[in-house]
Amino acid sequence: MSSELVWSKLQELLAEGLRSVGDATDENALVAVQKKYLGKKGSVQAYMQHMRELAPEDRPKLGALVNEVRDKLEAHFAAAEQALRDAKLKADLKLRRVDLSLPGRSRSRGSEHVLQATQREMENIFLQMGFEIARGPQSEWDFFNFEALNFPPDHPARDMQDTLMLENGSLLRTHTSPVQIRTMISYEPPIRIIAPGTVYRRDDDVTHSPVFHQIEGLHIEKGLNLTHLRGILELFAKSLFGEKTKIRLRPSFFPFTEPSVEVDIACIFCGQKGCRLCKQTGWIEILGAGMIDPNVLKSGHIDPEVWSGWAFGVGVERVAMLLHGISDIRLFFESDLRFLKQFN
Repeated sequence: MSSELVWSKLQELLAEGLRSVGDATDENALVAVQKKYLGKKGSVQAYMQHMRELAPEDRPKLGALVNEVRDKLEAHFAAAEQALRDAKLKADLKLRRVDLSLPGRSRSRGSEHVLQATQREMENIFLQMGFEIARGPQSEWDFFNFEALNFPPDHPARDMQDTLMLENGSLLRTHTSPVQIRTMISYEPPIRIIAPGTVYRRDDDVTHSPVFHQIEGLHIEKGLNLTHLRGILELFAKSLFGEKTKIRLRPSFFPFTEPSVEVDIACIFCGQKGCRLCKQTGWIEILGAGMIDPNVLKSGHIDPEVWSGWAFGVGVERVAMLLHGISDIRLFFESDLRFLKQFN
């Protein structure tokens, strides 16, 4: 077979293939046409069998002609395939009556948990007053969690912090006070820190959780007294609950402070008129504080004859419950989106 005859036959095959592609009314028919003409055993490939019938000098020309026909058919097939898909999409959209001018559906985004937001707000108040943030391990040793804080082994206050013990002899810290000891041992005074973090106790009711969060503060400097502590806590309360917020200090007891005080704020719900939340007293307890016991300073390698200091501890959940009027602490940890979305 001469190369001219092969070329003529290929032109006929091309015209026939283009007509077949045009006649295909759906994707299945189009795939069948593609297989017939462009498959491994298709019509175009079959012409390569005539290669051995040609003179050696004509064989490259035949290969080029076959490739040209194949390329044209493939381009036409791709265009027809896209046209069928566009027509199908257009018909589908017309059937569904989709308004393409409407905005798309955005994917819902998460938000900061109310406890994290409350803790961050509290941290920022103290950061603006010149405090630094210090952190420590949640798995703690008895020395840092109790002994260095003036809790001897038989001290009854240990019973007030029912502890979760670990197999290696350590425990899950019951407060962030160990961070204060670690900071005193590691740094020279003056020291001015807050220690936020997660703590653990075996408590579980509407006002207590086995997992909760604290922010404790520590200030060690020469000449500090209880008046300085009151000023800091009053500024904290006003920044958090409003400029008109009043505080009061009541005598109390904590092993690691002497003297120790409970700090109350004027009831933010009734304006000190007396209500169920303040138990008709006009005051709501918010945190504990006091001057650091000399024994604690000694445990932190600080001379109590030279330096004095105060410390406080406030529960993040306690503050969040007051700010948002939440009556059950367990709501924070149940992952109920109906509850959590209220604080977005």
